[in-house]
Amino acid sequence: MSKIREKFATQVNSEILSTVRTLAETEGRQLQALVDEAFADLIEKRKNAKPRPHVMGAYLASHEKYGALYKKLAE
Repeated sequence: MSKIREKFATQVNSEILSTVRTLAETEGRQLQALVDEAFADLIEKRKNAKPRPHVMGAYLASHEKYGALYKKLAE
C-alpha cells in the first residue's frame, strides 16, 4: 500500500470517537494508526466477503433441520 497520506474530513458519532481515542491512549498509539487499522480491516472483510463462522453454523443447522421445507417452498 502507498505510504502517501491524504487528509480528509468526516463526522463520527461522539461516543465512538471518545472510545477510539481512549483505546489509542490506552494502547499508546496515535488515533491515526487506529483509523488506518479500521479502514484496512473493513477493506479486508469486504474483499473476502465470507460469512462469519457463527452465521454459517446457524445456516447449516437450519438447512439440516428445515431442508425439505425449503425445497418445497422453492417449488
